[in-house]
Amino acid sequence: MNETEMKEFCNKLMEEEKATSFTTIDENGYPHTRGIFNLRNIKQFPTLSKVFERHQEDLTVYISTNTSSNKVQHVKKNPKVSVCVLDPENIRGITLGGEIKIVTDEKIKKELWLDWWVQYYPKGETDEDYTILMLKPKFVEIWYRGKYKFQLE
Repeated sequence: MNETEMKEFCNKLMEEEKATSFTTIDENGYPHTRGIFNLRNIKQFPTLSKVFERHQEDLTVYISTNTSSNKVQHVKKNPKVSVCVLDPENIRGITLGGEIKIVTDEKIKKELWLDWWVQYYPKGETDEDYTILMLKPKFVEIWYRGKYKFQLE
């Protein structure tokens, strides 16, 4: 599998799978993993597909969360994270890792906003408790018919 094929595999998997986990490092230095929405999943989030069209090469992942969440507190102290997307039925998946950033660009936050998120952020897209995290992965590990790992610039 060459790098182009690996990126195609990653994009396809992220567009199809729901099973996604996010790992941060907690205040005691231990990994903390939890399930998250895979915003790249086309069936679940069709209106966001245009956002991710421009991230086919860099495999950027966006995560919505509450500003008050432990996710945000963890990444402020240690931005090293990983995101894992799984297809358990076919025993394949990817892990993307690197340093995550808190998005301050209101345009990006607005572009990712989904109206049903008012249940989490009652004041809407300007809610101070609405945060977007962005991971431009530095490395990707793939397991499918073998194990592959590649670096991203």
